[in-house]
Amino acid sequence: MHLLPFFAAAALQLPGTAPLAPEADFSAAMVAGMDRFLLRETEASRSQREALWKRDLSSPQAYETSIQPNRERLKERLGLVDERLPVKALEIVADTETSETVVETANVTVKRVRWQVLDGVHGEGLWIRPKGKVLARIVCIPDADTPPEKLLEAALVYSGAEIVIPRLASREADFSGSDRLGIHTNIPHREWIYRQSFILGRHIIGYELHKVLGVVDWFDQQPEKLPICVAGFGEGGSLALFAGALDSRITSTYLWGSFGPLEDLWQQPIYRNVFGLLREFGGAELAAMIAPRPLVIQHAGFPKVKGPPAAAKGARAMAAPGGVVIPEFAAVQDEVQRAEALVPAFQGWVKLVRDQEPNENIIRHLFPGETGEAMVQAIADSPRGDTFHVKPLVNAQRDLVREMEAFTQRLLITTEAERKAQFWKPMPLGDVKPYEAAMEPQRERFWSDVLGRFPDPDVPMNPRSRVVRETDSVSLYEVTLDVWADVFAWGWLALPKDLKPGEKRPVIVCQHGLEGLPEHCFETDETTRAWKAYKAFALRLAEQGYIVFAPHNPYRGGDAFRSLQRKLNPLGKSLFSVIIGQHQRLLEWLQTQSYVQPDKIAFYGLSYGGKSAMRIPAALPGYCLSICSGDFNEWVRKCATTDLPLSYVFTGEYEIWEWNLGRTFNYAEMAALIAPRPFMVERGHRDGVGVDEWVNYEYAKVRQLYNQLGIGERTEIEHFEGPHTINGAGTFAFLRRWLGAPR
Repeated sequence: MHLLPFFAAAALQLPGTAPLAPEADFSAAMVAGMDRFLLRETEASRSQREALWKRDLSSPQAYETSIQPNRERLKERLGLVDERLPVKALEIVADTETSETVVETANVTVKRVRWQVLDGVHGEGLWIRPKGKVLARIVCIPDADTPPEKLLEAALVYSGAEIVIPRLASREADFSGSDRLGIHTNIPHREWIYRQSFILGRHIIGYELHKVLGVVDWFDQQPEKLPICVAGFGEGGSLALFAGALDSRITSTYLWGSFGPLEDLWQQPIYRNVFGLLREFGGAELAAMIAPRPLVIQHAGFPKVKGPPAAAKGARAMAAPGGVVIPEFAAVQDEVQRAEALVPAFQGWVKLVRDQEPNENIIRHLFPGETGEAMVQAIADSPRGDTFHVKPLVNAQRDLVREMEAFTQRLLITTEAERKAQFWKPMPLGDVKPYEAAMEPQRERFWSDVLGRFPDPDVPMNPRSRVVRETDSVSLYEVTLDVWADVFAWGWLALPKDLKPGEKRPVIVCQHGLEGLPEHCFETDETTRAWKAYKAFALRLAEQGYIVFAPHNPYRGGDAFRSLQRKLNPLGKSLFSVIIGQHQRLLEWLQTQSYVQPDKIAFYGLSYGGKSAMRIPAALPGYCLSICSGDFNEWVRKCATTDLPLSYVFTGEYEIWEWNLGRTFNYAEMAALIAPRPFMVERGHRDGVGVDEWVNYEYAKVRQLYNQLGIGERTEIEHFEGPHTINGAGTFAFLRRWLGAPR
């Protein structure tokens, strides 16, 4: 009996699916749903943190010991992973134009000093030294936009304390760019260092904590043991909170204009973004790590930062949005009460005050007993009306920024050595089975620790579909699948009309790039941007007889989707944490369809879709092969280097950096997670996403791996004379070779 083709004429919906109601913009609805999901996850993080703590409140020493694992994890999150150099002495800073002494009175001297903390990286600032008895020692950290010279006030200078005031990277943008390349930007200095360091497992916060803790190291080495206080204002207050939480040598901590709930971290400047912080640490948890040592929180003087600086003439406006969120006093009270409830055995350690609180009350809390009384008296006895007018050090900000930049750029070499030692050296080669077994824990590490993993999809799939288009040979359906509450997968399914009942065929998942849509992969109008990029590759493959699914990935909508990354990062997640969940559900659905060969589902993506082709199949073995087009690169270098204009540090794509990727998984390591499955790179010589030398350098590692496993025929790279586009020649042959003929 002659069988009619299964999909000779398109049904209104697919078998086994409910009708899909049209949506004006499925892409925007997807991003909005993810936003609601992530706001709930952020709020839920508060109650979930407790599982990561094993506090022993039987004594202060027992408590210190019990939270040490939390401190070690916090150091990792903040990028405090480099061994700090010993600070044996402060270096006096002077030259023929600048005196080492900036202030000298009968009571005190103030000198310019610096101290080295990392290779080529120094702390720099002012050192206040009483001429009489030293009562205490203080690291006084100003706000980012306050140079140390502006913090010289009589109450501080005449307090009887030995004080070091370090300089922070500012929010100005004067040195965020490259004179050599002729690129200047409006990126704040703090974000400029963040952009380079985040992917390398470092952070502007970590660098500056090294500078602060380097002073604590020096204070702690002095023969006379005195109280050590860390006091911070604005941005410096955030650093003081971290320092006090991390280091029990700090006997008291003062925060001014900085403390509050951290669940709004995603709205704040991106240089405050700390990957995974909210999984374990909110404001209350950090404050409780200081207990039972004295802590004063003064709710006053928050920096007024609404966003990055305006771009100067000729500079690129590409800084990430985000301003300093000033919490309501009631919210700060709630956070302080939550901190107290975490350590109920300790009483009276934290004091929350408003702007008008007398200084003597703050001093007495920070320095209990005779020390505090003596400091209060020293201030009362100080000369009246003294003011100090000291000009900021010329070029100090430039030198500070360039030191951290140079250190970070050197990490591009050392982090590759880390990957070789930790990933490649232990790898079993020669036999595929031991290799696959060795890759499973690496796959879990990549997915859970680097990208961030949500629990598997946990709501009914609820598949819905509707026909959207037909050609002579192909029917196109729009399909949605629920993943988590408010999160769904969406895409276009192309079914050849000659598909017969009971016949199973391979599937090719065709992934669009940045700001793309599923329909762009089927676009045939040669005047459109979509056709110029994708060349209707999804439709062409369906016309050859393959089943094709073009899913939507949510990297569309500018700041709307980039704010998802900002919400995800503090949870220890990334955009791919959500995307991989969507693809888990997609694979689950495809593998159950009667017309699909479940072991032959391939992935082929361009641009951001090529970025997806490196990460999604690396995490999900359900994809039988992967093709990366217009993206394969020496990815870590592309994201962090300041040497070439194609680097992401010079673009507005502020969601692009993935925490600690440089120390763990570059593109060769991701390809190793795809192996022994077939893997291909499609590379246009004129594609500006990279340079051939970088692409070939990274791909050579992949080729060597496949050869060493005895499966060299399973990987290819095709170079073609073209730009950032699908070529569809060698890749189509590669698909046919490994999937077989579709008919």
